[in-house]
Amino acid sequence: MDADQVVHNETFSGKDWALAEVGRVHYEDCAFHDVDWSEARLTGCTFTHCRFGNVRFNAAELNNCAILQSVVERSSFFDATLTGCKLTGTQFLDCGLRPLTIDGGDWGFVSLRGQNLTGAKLAGLRLREADLTGADLSRADLRDADLFGARLADAKLKGTDLRGADLGGVQLKDIDITGTKIDVPQAVLFAAAYGAKVEG
Repeated sequence: MDADQVVHNETFSGKDWALAEVGRVHYEDCAFHDVDWSEARLTGCTFTHCRFGNVRFNAAELNNCAILQSVVERSSFFDATLTGCKLTGTQFLDCGLRPLTIDGGDWGFVSLRGQNLTGAKLAGLRLREADLTGADLSRADLRDADLFGARLADAKLKGTDLRGADLGGVQLKDIDITGTKIDVPQAVLFAAAYGAKVEG
């Protein structure tokens, strides 16, 4: 595909793009069904208002890509690497997201409801106002993550490391922190959320 190409309102079905190298292609209002992007390398690509169904990103590398306000359903990211990617407002539905390597990026307003993120390494990731309702974050590393305003009701957090994470605006009473690693300032926040008077 040509660099800086804009692809608008196209539907791609049954494509075998395994091992492909795609750079600076901008997809708008496109649909991808049964597409194989295994071991592909995507660099500087953007997907805006797109739909992905049964797409395989297994062992793919996404570098500085953006998937914005899109829907990703029944797709696999097994052993994929996302570096500096922006996923603002994108919904993940029934996807395979393990194991997945994430290096920085902006996942603000992303919906990961009910997704299995066991053991995910999300340290330092921007997850502002993300919907993690019912997600399995057991043993996930969320140290120093930006979780401001995130929804964590019914999320599984056993063994999850939340130390240093920004929990401002989070409904803390909705969270079961049994077995969760938190720091002292966070402990104070949780205590206050349950009506305790914390005194020095």
